[in-house]
Amino acid sequence: MKLLPIALVALTLSASAIADECANASTQTELNTCTAQQYQAADKKLNQTYQAAYKRAEGPQRELLKKAQQAWITLRDADCAFIGSGTEGGSVQPMIINQCLAEKTSEREAMLSTLMQCEEGDLSCPLPPAN
Repeated sequence: MKLLPIALVALTLSASAIADECANASTQTELNTCTAQQYQAADKKLNQTYQAAYKRAEGPQRELLKKAQQAWITLRDADCAFIGSGTEGGSVQPMIINQCLAEKTSEREAMLSTLMQCEEGDLSCPLPPAN
C-alpha cells in the first residue's frame, strides 16, 4: 500500500504523544488516570474511523470488517492483559495496560485510516475510493 509510510509516521507520533501527555503526572494515580484518558481518546478516534470504514464498505465486506474488528479487539485485550501480567496486583498495572491499549488502538486506527484513503484502481485496498 502506498499509504503505509503515512500510517507508520502517525503511529510514531501517537506513541510519543502518549509519553508527552503524562510527563507532568507525579503520582501513580495521576499516571493511571492520564493513561486511561489517553486510551479513551484513542478508542473514540478508532470508533469514528471504524464507523466511517463500515459505512464505506459494500455488501459482504461490512460483515467481514465487523468480524475482523471483533477479532482484533479480542487479540488486543488478550495482548494487553499479558503485557500487564508482569505487574499483577501492583499499582502500576493499570498504567501498563492502558498504555498498551492506547498504543494498539492507535495502531488499528491508523491502519483503518489508510483504508479510507484508497485510490481508484488500488486492488490491494478493499474499500471503494471516496466520492
